[in-house]
Amino acid sequence: MKRICFHGAESTGKSVLAEKLAAELRLPWVPEYGREYAETFGTEFTLPDLLAIAEGHEARVRQLEGQGAGLALLDTDPLMTAAWAEMLFGAVPPELLAYPKADLYLLFEADVPWIEDGTRFFGSTAERARFAAVAEDMLVRTGVPYKRIGGTWVEREAQVRQVLAELQVPMR
Repeated sequence: MKRICFHGAESTGKSVLAEKLAAELRLPWVPEYGREYAETFGTEFTLPDLLAIAEGHEARVRQLEGQGAGLALLDTDPLMTAAWAEMLFGAVPPELLAYPKADLYLLFEADVPWIEDGTRFFGSTAERARFAAVAEDMLVRTGVPYKRIGGTWVEREAQVRQVLAELQVPMR
């Protein structure tokens, strides 16, 4: 299964756009498991919580693979959980870097307004810039292919659609 992962700092449009395009294009997708985990267990994360988030997310990806999906949109993956570990604890457990990687990462820039939603942490300009840099560093550190997605909400959607078109994903 080809994995296209939406990656980047909080409040950059990953979840909204992944869900919208998955529904519109009838593509399988894996929602952000970390959000579901935070809404269920709270946001006082420990390192074991982050490891559970990564495993929960990857279990859902494996389930899609088992159903024979050819391509899936991933709203983050364990590399984004690794960025969270770096931000919250100053270190990345090797387990978070050992998971299978996406075929392509779409790195969403932190150049749109940050919106508080009750589960977000890093809203100041400095924190947001640091989180964006850490998220990109995870991609660079692991040597995965990625493309930047930025600009207005409309521009972001157009850029993602262009990437999907280049990958020959049927546009409905």
